[in-house]
Amino acid sequence: MIRYAYIHIPFCKRKCRYCSFVSGINIKTKKQYIKALLTEIKQRYNKKPLKTLYLGGGTPSLLDVNEIEEILSLFKFYKNPEITIEVNPETVELSKFLRLKEIGVNRLSLGIQTFNNNILRIIGRNHTEDTIYKAIEIIKQAGFKNISIDLIYGLPEQNVELLKEDLNKVIKLDIQHISLYGLKIEENSYFYKNIPNNIPNEDIQAEMFLYICKYLQENEFEHYEISNFSKKGYKSKHNCAYWKNKNYYGFGLNASGFEENIRYRNTKMIKEYLNNPLKREEEYQLSKQENMENEIFLALRLKEGIKISNINKKYNIDFEEKYKKIIDKYKKIDLLSINKERCFLTEKGFLLSNEIMSEFID
Repeated sequence: MIRYAYIHIPFCKRKCRYCSFVSGINIKTKKQYIKALLTEIKQRYNKKPLKTLYLGGGTPSLLDVNEIEEILSLFKFYKNPEITIEVNPETVELSKFLRLKEIGVNRLSLGIQTFNNNILRIIGRNHTEDTIYKAIEIIKQAGFKNISIDLIYGLPEQNVELLKEDLNKVIKLDIQHISLYGLKIEENSYFYKNIPNNIPNEDIQAEMFLYICKYLQENEFEHYEISNFSKKGYKSKHNCAYWKNKNYYGFGLNASGFEENIRYRNTKMIKEYLNNPLKREEEYQLSKQENMENEIFLALRLKEGIKISNINKKYNIDFEEKYKKIIDKYKKIDLLSINKERCFLTEKGFLLSNEIMSEFID
């Protein structure tokens, strides 16, 4: 049964220079896009209640509240669902966010990236440090009590001291969740063809990551996933569904989904989507082996790691025997740990997570 849904809203006032997502679509197509999106949801959604709904982008908070309400009205929900919307600080207005709360949105993910005004300018953000504080104040005034923020480390001109300043300021915000990502220069981003100066090297980024882990845990944040930290009771239920290999819908331009062992992705071409929102660009049936490998790969992103008995029972294997060489290899150098119940990466292992996790895939 599918209990989770992601909806992609691809509009932005300006595309950030590090961003490689399908976003920055002309806001003039908004009405057409919402019409196509509603068509897709009506056709694909099975009317069973959801536990989480996540509106990402892009900048979903650029939509009018009435438009968001129309989207939400198509879904049924379990009691106390988690309904998240991604927000940029410059889009926060009290009247709008009071209405968002009224229509059922109960979790906000605020894209801060850094408090440093010089770095914000370099990476192409539309807000300043002051805008962040004003946005948080309004969000709390509107009654939101589940607030997540996004930060990036390893940014141009950033050093360990500037990162420490960002973290000190974050703690003072009194929020519940932090997603903290290392900068990656990827294709389709402005930075890919225009490499900025003074990007911290891998050693400095590793130092930053280990400092982040230590500092946030000292300040009562649990490090529950490679890039995610939460106060007790505030893990992202939606993202945890991804990491636990649950089925989920993906609605909207370039959105991905996973249903009944089929992974799919919608078209990334806006004209194609507007003409036929039911067309999928990719659709792939996973074998039992591929699904097991995906489940292992994703579970290793979580601090709790793999529950060995579940994997053994579900896929009829002896996990410890099957992957003994890999486990022993990384256990010796303190990058991976295993006990009777679980196999999981250490915090040092998180630094080399992709390399380690890829070894579990044939």
